[in-house]
Amino acid sequence: MNATSALPATPAGRYRWVIVSLLFFACTINYIDRQMIGLLKPTLTKELGWSESDYGNIVFYFQMAYAVAYLGFGKIVDVLGARLGYAIAVVVWTIGHMAHGLAGSAIQFSLARAGLGIGEAGNFPAGVKAVTEWFPRRERAFATGLFNAGSNVGAILTPLILWVIIDRWGFDWRMAFYLTGIFGVAWLIAWWTIYRPPAEKPQVSAGELAWIRQDGADAVSKVGLGQVIWRRETWAYALGKFCIDPIWWFFLFWLPDYLGKQYHLDLKTFALPVAAIYLISDMGSIAGGWMSSKLIAMGKSVNFARKATMLLCALVILPIWFAQDITSVWGAVLLIGLATAGHQAFSCNLYTLPSDLFPQAAVGTVIGIGGTVGAIGGMFMAKFTGYILDATHSYALLFAIAASAYLVSLLVVHLLSPRLAPVQLG
Repeated sequence: MNATSALPATPAGRYRWVIVSLLFFACTINYIDRQMIGLLKPTLTKELGWSESDYGNIVFYFQMAYAVAYLGFGKIVDVLGARLGYAIAVVVWTIGHMAHGLAGSAIQFSLARAGLGIGEAGNFPAGVKAVTEWFPRRERAFATGLFNAGSNVGAILTPLILWVIIDRWGFDWRMAFYLTGIFGVAWLIAWWTIYRPPAEKPQVSAGELAWIRQDGADAVSKVGLGQVIWRRETWAYALGKFCIDPIWWFFLFWLPDYLGKQYHLDLKTFALPVAAIYLISDMGSIAGGWMSSKLIAMGKSVNFARKATMLLCALVILPIWFAQDITSVWGAVLLIGLATAGHQAFSCNLYTLPSDLFPQAAVGTVIGIGGTVGAIGGMFMAKFTGYILDATHSYALLFAIAASAYLVSLLVVHLLSPRLAPVQLG
C-alpha cells in the first residue's frame, strides 16, 4: 500500500457507483430466481404431492450443485475476469431457472435446481471481484453491502411478482418461471454493454482512477489454488461461511412455509409479511457495510471495524431463538426481520474479508472456496430441516441453531485470523 500521505484526500468521480448498480440488479434477479420455489412450495406440494423430505432433497441438490460450481466459478472469475465470468454465470442460471417450467416431478425439479445452482454460484465471486477492481479497501464493505442489498430487494419483489403473474394475470406457476427468466436476459445485455475495468472506461476521470487505485498495485498477478487453500485466512472466511450460510438458506427456502403454517397465510396473504422482512434485511445490509467503512474512515483498523460490526450483528440476531413463541404475525415479522438484517450486515463484512486479506488475483478463488464450504453447510441444513420438520413439526430447534450460528462464526474468524493481517503471497 502507498504511504498515507500519498493517498487521495477525498473521493473523486462517481462512475464506480454505476458498477454497483449493475451488481445490485444482478443480485436482485439472482434472488428472484432463487426464492420462487420457496414461495410456490405450498402450491407445488399440493399439486405434486411432495413431503417435507422431498422438498428438502430438492433444496439439497441445489446446494450440492452450488457448492461444486462455487469453487469452479471462483477460479473462472480470477482467470477470465468479472465481465466474462459474470456473463457465463447469468446465462447458465437463467437457463436453469426457466427449465423449472418444464418440470413435473421432484426429480425433474432437482435437476432444474441443480442447473440454477451451478449458474448462481458465479454471482458473488464475480460481484466481489468487480468491487475489488472498482473500489479501494476503505469503500469495499459499503459497496458490497449496497450490491448485496439487491438480494433482499429480490426477496421483496418475488411474492409481489408471483401475485401479479398468477393471481392478477391468471397464468400458472410454469409461466411464472418463463416470464421471470426475461429479467436475466435483459441484465446480461446491459452488463456486456457497460462493464469494463476502470482504466478502460472513458467515463472514469483521472482523479477517480487514482482513488480506486489508492491501495497500490498487488505484488502478484497470478495465484494458484494451492497457494491459498492451506492458508488459515482462507479457512477463517470459509468456516465463517459454513456457520452462517445454512441459516440464510433456511430463511430463504422455509420462511414462506413457516409463515403459512404458523399464521395460516397463503400466496396472497404472506406476500406483504415476506416483503416486510426483506425490506428490514435491506437496511441491515447497507448499515453493516456503512458501519465498518465508517469505523475505518474514523481511523480504526480494518480488524476492529470488521469484527466490531460482526459482533453487533451477531448479538442482534440472538432473539430469533424465541420466534416460535410469537403469536402475532407482525411481531414475528419484526423479530425475523431483525435476524435477517443482522445476517446481511454480518455477511457483507464477511464477504469483504478476502479482499482485505488477499491480493486481487486470489479474491475470486478464496470466495469460491468459502462459497463451496458454505453451500456444503447448506446441504446438511436442508436435509436436517426436512428431517426435523417431518419428525417434530416444529421450528424451535431450527431457530435455536440460527440464533447461535453467528457468534460461532465470529469466534472462528477471530481464532484463525486474530489481526486480519494481509497475506503475503510470493
